[in-house]
Amino acid sequence: MEKHAGSAKRSVMIKASVETVWKKLSKITKLGWLEEQKSTRFLSQKKYGVGAIRLISFEDGSDVEEHIVEWSPKKCFSYIAITGLPLLSYLATISMKKATSGRVKVTWQSYFVSDKKKKEFLEFSKFLSRFYSKSLQNLKSDIER
Repeated sequence: MEKHAGSAKRSVMIKASVETVWKKLSKITKLGWLEEQKSTRFLSQKKYGVGAIRLISFEDGSDVEEHIVEWSPKKCFSYIAITGLPLLSYLATISMKKATSGRVKVTWQSYFVSDKKKKEFLEFSKFLSRFYSKSLQNLKSDIER
């Protein structure tokens, strides 16, 4: 079976401090801003940092299990999806960087591999980019309220 690799990357500028943005993003089961998210709960004793595990349930009935693999306070965190995506592997990072005039640039990017047909893979890639864009806009709205 042929494998396909891809990536997605979206950013948003948020009028807030790095501390404010990190406070929101570091609560890894408080995902009211995540598009189509129904609920999120911990699967680990650990609640933040490397080794924390969460299960995100979506409105379409799917569940995605994610493990935190990098944690740099007020900078970024990375996670891998273990189950729930039509992929062989998925690594994502949400990072933030102080920008000009009291704003923070938040970037969500991922790298993923699939063994699905090329058409399905391309559809999923487009879906992921739209999902990141919508979710980041929700995050911006939540924080700038």
